[in-house]
Amino acid sequence: MLLQLISSLLGWLREQASAKAEDAIISILSAGPIPQHVAFILDGNRRYARSKGMQVNEGHTDGFYNLRKMLEICIKLNVRCVSAYAFSIENFKRSPEEVNALMTLAEEKLLELCQKGEILDHHGIRLVIVGHRDMLPERVLAAAEKAENMTKHNNRAIFNLCMPYTSRDEITTAVRSVIQSRLEDDTDNTEITAEELDVHLMTSIAGSPPLDILVRSSGVKRLSDYMLWQCSEDTQLQFSSSYWPEFGLWDFVPIVLDYQRKVWWKS
Repeated sequence: MLLQLISSLLGWLREQASAKAEDAIISILSAGPIPQHVAFILDGNRRYARSKGMQVNEGHTDGFYNLRKMLEICIKLNVRCVSAYAFSIENFKRSPEEVNALMTLAEEKLLELCQKGEILDHHGIRLVIVGHRDMLPERVLAAAEKAENMTKHNNRAIFNLCMPYTSRDEITTAVRSVIQSRLEDDTDNTEITAEELDVHLMTSIAGSPPLDILVRSSGVKRLSDYMLWQCSEDTQLQFSSSYWPEFGLWDFVPIVLDYQRKVWWKS
């Protein structure tokens, strides 16, 4: 019993020391230029689970908890907008068991996130579901809309949860919206400009600022149909070898420092 008590105490002390060190690092980083919009491709949950001898759905669960942690880190850094590639339209091609487990996890965590006192409420974050939401099961869509409604008046930051999403679908939807607006205006102008398309993107409608950094975890170096339009100009692409559930502040620090270095070099 005594050894167990000592072990618990040491664990608590380690957590406290780690939290203080994390706050100190965030405070130092905050002294420099901070990106206004950071996007994450949450890659590596399944490989992480296999490496730990876990079930795949356990890897996805750990990935959600890490998303929550990274969202909080970004908010502490005063990042104005965080986007997360949570579920691709292409993911519907996975096994029915995995898709159903992911949808159940999404429903559960969406309802959890928007509760009073939870991270979105505590930090004043507005949740926006970005993607082809009509493809979601009714129960998940209901949870998503409830979460959006409960956070719609929060104005400190934006959290874009991209599900189910692909960039091609977003761009196609934007083109349709521009064409529809032309038809409604009954105009002879048939030219569609890049500026018009940009305005009609789902992220723009959500009020997101331009994308500064896109981070992909797990060592894979491709964009996988994520925010192709948004990252086509000045976005810094960063690839981390860590699986998403293990990606943390110490992986993020060099990414932010590289962003600050490039901002200072331009000025």
